[in-house]
Amino acid sequence: MAGSPDLRGLLSAPVLEVAPRLLGATLRHGEVAVRLTEVEAYDGANDAGSHAYRGPTPRTAVMFGPPGFLYCYFTYGMHVCCNVVTGLDGTASAVLLRAGEVTEGLELARARRPGASDRDLARGPARLCKALGIELSHNGADLVAGPVTLAPSPEPAPAVSVGPRVGLRGDPDRPWRFWLTGEPTVSAYRPAVARVRRAKGL
Repeated sequence: MAGSPDLRGLLSAPVLEVAPRLLGATLRHGEVAVRLTEVEAYDGANDAGSHAYRGPTPRTAVMFGPPGFLYCYFTYGMHVCCNVVTGLDGTASAVLLRAGEVTEGLELARARRPGASDRDLARGPARLCKALGIELSHNGADLVAGPVTLAPSPEPAPAVSVGPRVGLRGDPDRPWRFWLTGEPTVSAYRPAVARVRRAKGL
């Protein structure tokens, strides 16, 4: 199933405009669809928290391409997280998809996340990918042509909350996390854990 034909136009705007606009959008892969309830903005060279802060690498190349593609990466060597590439071709910015509500394919999502409550099926970026069956091989997927597609909500979210991004050491205090106010599927906020440096000779 193809995504929205107007998607690239929406996603070509600055990332801080795009991110809250994606709340309520539907991300779909096969039988499973998720309504997005929480996202984070990352602004490339202007953002020390972004994977693209120091320029393009083989890992981040898709972030420097045109908008409307999926940027996927491993975290902790085991979990996949996904982002929507935004902005103009040649620049790097993306929106991390942090959490959502499974609206279709509930039984398949439950099978992929055994033991999780329905609220927790896609509550967190790695859980969202697991529930949808998104893997590292989907890096660079076209969100218009599929197999993973994105359809924005026809109406802006009625109430959006704003706060710092989760678990971030680079630029941790920027209020670039957006979520649907009062939505139970939004993930819990956790600041980054400070690294403890041991003194030499101890």
